[in-house]
Amino acid sequence: QVQFVESGGGLVQPGGSLKLSCRTSGAGFPNNPMAWYRQAPGKQREMIARISLSGKIVTYEESVKGRFTVSRDNAANTLYLQADNLIPDDTAVYYCNFIGAGPTDYWGQGTQVIVSS
Repeated sequence: QVQFVESGGGLVQPGGSLKLSCRTSGAGFPNNPMAWYRQAPGKQREMIARISLSGKIVTYEESVKGRFTVSRDNAANTLYLQADNLIPDDTAVYYCNFIGAGPTDYWGQGTQVIVSS
């Protein structure tokens, strides 16, 4: 069974950067496109970045485009999200999962990002 362990979050000032990681175990990661999601306080979880199996095709939600970069290391079963020029609206819990994962699917514990001065 697949498991996701997200890490790298924290408290950062506006304009700062964080690099989030998602280590996976079990079947699935090397054979599937992946995505980063986030859930801000009082809001629904949303997909913000997706990456193809090879890592060559990436897409971003408009609000993070140009500031976030998704990548993957298939040999290490790890997904990354480099988040630069962070703004307060980026405050959320960040999760990784397969593309199309829904509320009844398995989710890891996520990693909290707080952007505040």
